[in-house]
Amino acid sequence: MDKKDKTNTTKNYNTYTADSIQSLEGIEHIRLRPSMYIGDIGTRGLHHLVYEVIDNSVDESLAGFCNKIWVTIHKNGFITVLDNGRGIPIDIHKKEGKSALEVVMTKIGAGGKFDKNSYKVSGGLHGVGVSCVNALSEKLVVTIYRNGKIYQQEYFKGKALYSVKYLGKTNMQGTKIYYLADHSIFNSIIYNYEILSNRLKELSFLNKGLYLFLIDERKNIKEHFFSKNGLKEYLPILDKNHHPLTKKILFIEGEKDNTIVEVAMQYNTSFKEKIYSYVNNINTYEGGTHISGFRRALTRTLKKYIDGYSVLSNKIELTGDDFREGITVIISVRVMEPQFEGQTKTKLSNHEVGGIVDKIVGESLYNFLEENPSDRKKIIDKIILSAKARQAAKKARELIQKKTPISSILPGKLADCSFNNPENCEIYLVEGDSAGGTAKQGRDRSFQAILPLRGKILNVEKAMQYKIFENEEIKNIFTSLGVSIGTEEDQKTLNIKKLRYNKIIIMTDADIDGSHISTLILTLFFRYMKPLIEKGHIYIATPPLYLIRKGNHYQYAWNDQERERIIHQLGGRKSINIQRYKGLGEMNADQLWETTMNPKKRTLRKVNIDNYSEADKIFSVLMGDEVPPRRNFIEKNAIHAKIDI
Repeated sequence: MDKKDKTNTTKNYNTYTADSIQSLEGIEHIRLRPSMYIGDIGTRGLHHLVYEVIDNSVDESLAGFCNKIWVTIHKNGFITVLDNGRGIPIDIHKKEGKSALEVVMTKIGAGGKFDKNSYKVSGGLHGVGVSCVNALSEKLVVTIYRNGKIYQQEYFKGKALYSVKYLGKTNMQGTKIYYLADHSIFNSIIYNYEILSNRLKELSFLNKGLYLFLIDERKNIKEHFFSKNGLKEYLPILDKNHHPLTKKILFIEGEKDNTIVEVAMQYNTSFKEKIYSYVNNINTYEGGTHISGFRRALTRTLKKYIDGYSVLSNKIELTGDDFREGITVIISVRVMEPQFEGQTKTKLSNHEVGGIVDKIVGESLYNFLEENPSDRKKIIDKIILSAKARQAAKKARELIQKKTPISSILPGKLADCSFNNPENCEIYLVEGDSAGGTAKQGRDRSFQAILPLRGKILNVEKAMQYKIFENEEIKNIFTSLGVSIGTEEDQKTLNIKKLRYNKIIIMTDADIDGSHISTLILTLFFRYMKPLIEKGHIYIATPPLYLIRKGNHYQYAWNDQERERIIHQLGGRKSINIQRYKGLGEMNADQLWETTMNPKKRTLRKVNIDNYSEADKIFSVLMGDEVPPRRNFIEKNAIHAKIDI
């Protein structure tokens, strides 16, 4: 990094000093309760630390003082994040009586982000930021390149080992954080390159003009990310698995009351609404006031055109969902003082932001519709089609949520359990009547219910909503579980208050068809019953692949490695019989209970959603209409597949 790399200007440069740093409290509590600050101490929490350091550098970019960030994964487990920003101030903090750098690194909520003159907008984790990273690091070294000089300070588990040192002169400008996450706190300190790569790629689109570099010394991989046009470039990537309905992407940009709004949107031929939202680069996947403002503007603006549309002679009543069907939107707002619900910042609650987004989007969308009559007609036709399909879906949905007692509408194929307390009950969704019969014989009837599914259920990724609710197997799943879709106006809400089972277990054959059926069921849960996944109710059973016998002795193996280990234990392959299970139906009831259904011996895989946008993309690729993306996915991942012979 040299002088020509810097985008620093004299504006506000000299106002970022020790006086800009405000200190709120110490960091001892972070080490005692790390999950309160970073979500968990697993993979997500480990990578969240990297995000926090990167976010500090991105905030320098937002302030106009940085255009390059380097992230390095070292072989020794350390991470380095280097930027060409202003460098954290090192002069003495008046209130604390120590270097401003040390205050920033060792106090929760200490930083220039609380001083409006230093940062107009910033991300970071409720002001915890780099002090949280420091507290959860075994070792951290910060090097400051500022005003032609180099300064350094080192920390051990969040505490400074010495005062800030002057190391010499430099032509560089910026901050370098070099740290090792504390292995006594985290389950693992091994970094996933793809996770960091995806985050830097995302940041490059959200911050056009910012160069981000990722270096993995473990595998000698180097990658850089840069976007000239930002969200306008990002939307086709997120929406690449769908056919666009309109020719043009509508890009909206505006500012009001120091709130900056960027929106990219386009309609496609699918039946799904996809909204990706960000506040100061933070993915607000639970939405918030900025999403509400966008939806109001969209509905109000389009409704003006539709009210007088001749096709609507029978006066179909429209809902907000009709206007959003088939739309993909990216909303990025930059707010001076964002307020979030929850420690992990997933829902924006600033009331004023909704009005700002509403106004900016409404004006731009109106102009777009006026200037593009062909696209306008396609959008209106799609909205009307959506309304008609919704009416058909309402009739089908009513069959799922009749007002008669739930016991009287349970599917005849369901073999229910005798316990009444859902906390103690579980249901197996079993592939096929044959395996379902075996499972019914092998189960513990007191707490285990069995619902056999006939063949492959409907692929909800491709089907219109009313077709989904008319499907017999899907209706059986809804009624067996005791859940229902929300009202006509709020079709995306799932009512799980009357959920009849704490564990919902998908049990399919251990072959390709079984995997396909399992994926179809997971697609249904992700698209229409997501709260069941989010609240930890969905599991996948793991039946064994092999039964290995030698005389009267037998063992089960769940993979090839286990099979070979057992064969070795039994003295080689001589006199050994190996049975490869192709399906659940090849087991008798006792075997199925012993290996797959007995809570004391079985292995269940719990289904979680670590990354909502990535999960959404994968389901679209695997189960959507577009063949090329699916072929590319298969070719890319074929090396990891096992051939079933």
